[in-house]
Amino acid sequence: MYIYMKRNLLLISNSTNPGEAYLGWCQDMIKDFCLRHNVKDVLFIPYAGVSMGYDVYEQKVQKVFNTLGLNLYSIHKENNPIEAVKNAKCIAVGGGNTFHLAYELHRNNLMEEIATVAKEGLPYMGWSAGSNIAGPTLKTTNDMPIIEPKSFNCMNLVPFQINPHYTDFFDPKHGGETRDDRLGEFIKIEPNVWVAGIREATALSLEKGNLKLIGRNNKMKVLKGDREAKEYTLNDDINFLMQ
Repeated sequence: MYIYMKRNLLLISNSTNPGEAYLGWCQDMIKDFCLRHNVKDVLFIPYAGVSMGYDVYEQKVQKVFNTLGLNLYSIHKENNPIEAVKNAKCIAVGGGNTFHLAYELHRNNLMEEIATVAKEGLPYMGWSAGSNIAGPTLKTTNDMPIIEPKSFNCMNLVPFQINPHYTDFFDPKHGGETRDDRLGEFIKIEPNVWVAGIREATALSLEKGNLKLIGRNNKMKVLKGDREAKEYTLNDDINFLMQ
């Protein structure tokens, strides 16, 4: 646990709830996270935003962060992205396609660079794909593999896999695999790795070595190997995931 004491992470499952504004449900969470760490300037990583493009994505997030008193600027406009990471006061990684995000981070030699500064305590926040890559690999993403990254390896800021947007909803009219079926395949192949399924309107917070489930939804699902999957609530101790 000692190696995680420096890390300051806010790993959000989703950006938008139905009928609500973009990042609306988690605005207070983001603001409080930045206040606790005296953050005013945030370096944004837009690489998961395939459909809308980086400029539009930056503007979309910028609009929200500005209302929180935060200055957000995007790495895709930086002449030296690696130096931008080294000089950042906080990093936010947006959601979208995890494969494309990992592809660009590896291509620009940023996956390890961001991991290095985050492991030393630089505040890191992400939502959806941005949370997914905080784990050891992208193997529990929900996304279409639209491009092949150099590696599935990610930042390993936490030692467990993350599945954002987790749902155990079963549609009796749908014949395909459920989310539990797909995660079951992963734990069959890698039985020694914990998987945290974080539902909509929840997030994981890691500060001072303490991992907590926070948000509106009061449950997350945890899976590992042949163990029976178990639900954990906002008040439960989930620090076993860090071991």
